[in-house]
Amino acid sequence: MKPQASPKISTLPGAGREPELLALARSGDREAFATLYNEHHAEVSRYIRGRVRDVHLAEDLVQETFLRALRRIETFAWQGITVAAWLVTIAKNLIVDHFKASRTRMEVVIGDALSAEAVAKSAEHDGLRELAAFEAAETLSVALLALTPEQHAAIQLRYLGELSITETAKAMRRTEGSVKQLTYRGLAAMRHLAVAA
Repeated sequence: MKPQASPKISTLPGAGREPELLALARSGDREAFATLYNEHHAEVSRYIRGRVRDVHLAEDLVQETFLRALRRIETFAWQGITVAAWLVTIAKNLIVDHFKASRTRMEVVIGDALSAEAVAKSAEHDGLRELAAFEAAETLSVALLALTPEQHAAIQLRYLGELSITETAKAMRRTEGSVKQLTYRGLAAMRHLAVAA
């Protein structure tokens, strides 16, 4: 009897292949992790660049996100949560850690034309803006968890993944009308949660 070959990544269907890719990556399959990296790099990069203005720092945080994911791939338990959500959580924690650490080592280059007061007001304004962005991201994360899996996926792809309705429909293997309906109902549920909070 011939031993069965392990499933090839290319034969695994669409979004449903994440559990298999994770299992392969946990067993040390570099190709499986590379596939996860390629599929989610753009989304993680967009998430981080939306919160970190320094392009070089953003690139470092993207790489650190995937490095940390690789180190902790064995701890990821498939419970219906997407790999993208797991990676974004890692990215969010890295961003928070970075800004916490930067509070203790804040360096400000003061030009001749800027007064200390103007720098302090600018730093305070930047800090408040970053805090508001973190609070908004946290509120969004909580609101997304309250949605149905289909609504969550539709909103994540449409707005966080910046896909068109057609691209979202293709990724979800649904009709465009279905995606519009899921998005509308998801946003309505999120608005309702925001009002109730």
